[in-house]
Amino acid sequence: MDAPIDLDMSHVRLGDRPLIVCDVDDVVLHFFAPFLSFIEAEGHEFLPRSFRLTGNIVSKASGIALEENEVHRLIEAFFQAQEQWQTPLDRVIDTLADFSRDADIAFLTAMPPQFSAQRRRLLDRLGLTYPLLASLQPKGPILRALHGARSLPVAFVDDMAHNLHSVRDHVESCLLINLKPDSVVHRMAPAASADIVQTSDWSEAASLIQAHIAR
Repeated sequence: MDAPIDLDMSHVRLGDRPLIVCDVDDVVLHFFAPFLSFIEAEGHEFLPRSFRLTGNIVSKASGIALEENEVHRLIEAFFQAQEQWQTPLDRVIDTLADFSRDADIAFLTAMPPQFSAQRRRLLDRLGLTYPLLASLQPKGPILRALHGARSLPVAFVDDMAHNLHSVRDHVESCLLINLKPDSVVHRMAPAASADIVQTSDWSEAASLIQAHIAR
């Protein structure tokens, strides 16, 4: 049984339209590339030895890997400063604006909720004013609670396999798109299952979504 969802979704008001739900980091906003630049400015570097941050972020001065609590501190410091570091992926702003004429759009970001205000300001500044849900809970139950028993088309876009698998297991007939940049980090990430569409750009993702919601 899924744990209860501890997340206020009252600000997300859906119409009688298809629903498109997007992850944010490395789907709407670049994350790993600016994060690696951020930790370099902090005197550290990422060694691409495995798909983990803990154990692979090392001090440039000593070569010693940072402990888990220090890695978490860096991630939180980055989210605190995200407005100065993160930029949108190519075509995402115009693509979502086009879809917003015929579909509801929401962002579901796996980020500590205490940094929601910074992310909200950044998204708004870019014209990405769609509702934002920030949670570290599994995404499948959240999307199921959001979409409910509606028979309208729903699509979910994420860069991480475990999030896509979670949604697949909780939301029937959802279009699942694994959109991820071609980065050294993503090349080491666990692969999504074969039934999930893979793409690295919003041009291809847009065609897939359009075909799905036009049914």
